[in-house]
Amino acid sequence: MVEVTVTPQSSLADRAVQVVVRGLSPSQLVTLRAWLTDEHGERFQARAFYRADEAGEVDAAQHAALGGNYAGVWPMGLFWFLQPDSLFRRLVKRDVAGSPFLVHLEVFDGLCLVTGPQDKLLASCTAERWYVGPGVQRVPIREGRVRGALLLPPGPGPFPAVIDLFGGAGGLIEFRAGLLASRGFAVLALAFFAYDDLPRTLTQLDLEYFEEAANLLLQHPKVRGPGLGVVGVSKGGEVALAMAAFLPQVVATVWINGTAFLHGNPLTYKGLHIPPIPYYTERMLFTELGAMDNSAIFADPRDPACSASAIPVEKIQGKVLFVVGEADRSFNSKLFAQLATARMRQDAYRLLSYPGAGHLIEPPGSPLCSVSSLRGSPRPVVWGGEPQAHAKAQEHSWQEIIQFLELHLGPAASIKL
Repeated sequence: MVEVTVTPQSSLADRAVQVVVRGLSPSQLVTLRAWLTDEHGERFQARAFYRADEAGEVDAAQHAALGGNYAGVWPMGLFWFLQPDSLFRRLVKRDVAGSPFLVHLEVFDGLCLVTGPQDKLLASCTAERWYVGPGVQRVPIREGRVRGALLLPPGPGPFPAVIDLFGGAGGLIEFRAGLLASRGFAVLALAFFAYDDLPRTLTQLDLEYFEEAANLLLQHPKVRGPGLGVVGVSKGGEVALAMAAFLPQVVATVWINGTAFLHGNPLTYKGLHIPPIPYYTERMLFTELGAMDNSAIFADPRDPACSASAIPVEKIQGKVLFVVGEADRSFNSKLFAQLATARMRQDAYRLLSYPGAGHLIEPPGSPLCSVSSLRGSPRPVVWGGEPQAHAKAQEHSWQEIIQFLELHLGPAASIKL
């Protein structure tokens, strides 16, 4: 009797699980397939080919995949290398509190390149991958101008506080906030355009909005101050760096593949105006699949004409963790990080730089998205990255991010799941 198990069967999406197949014949060739359907009905799947050992077992933590979506020993390969059936789809959990992703694991006899009725299914099981741990509370935020969602760990607190920001797609994205809340942080997933009654498009960065959000979070009775952290990716990284420069309550900043200058939109704050560097959209290139490669639309930030648009990072009083994907095709994030750190005190930052990692460095469990459709963009956008290097970068950087936030905000109580 062939059996496939995932242990634990229910887990947080950033935690490792053990995938084991038992009851096979010695040296039997099998195909392991994982698949899930997202909230839009899009299917993502990965498969790998294994040969059972002398005991008739396949243990993904010990045995090398011979081929498929990956090769070699990848204990989490069936989860990390999921790919969409349709081009240009990105796997993003929207309803973080209401349901998990259900990942179906199947074992087929022999080499199964595409799944059809002729394939011999030997065993199957289902694993739950949650983006919040038990007891995490989600509170919609609509106070003053601030729009978002507050994710609170179980218990009375007080908890270290973090604001979580995404980029140019706008809207409200909560999956990283849910995972951070499950690590013991009180996290405000903050929208800043294209959500609720916020502006539909981003015309300027009004830093007073982000200051209002920071003060609102710090006033919460379950939040431990006096400072807070900010995590931002892409445009959110640009915002996070500006918050660190101007808002003294920001004591720990995680910048993921952002910039160090204002681009496309000016920054305003209490009479201050930082002009943006314009985008040179006529320089974009189209890939063979018709996606936009935007890496050339940025002016060289080393040009003296760009100096007025620099975020004044030398004013940052807290600490900054720069996370760089060296294969970022959205923009030259490594250069922006180097230019920023050159103007900062050496004890004010750490720089993590990952060869082969793309733009969308996320918690482990999010498969590489190297190109995807983007709200407001007429064509899909290239993000870059190589699957295996990107997966390793996500696993390593996530642990570093959590340790960095705990170091500078105080310890957080992680939830077991």
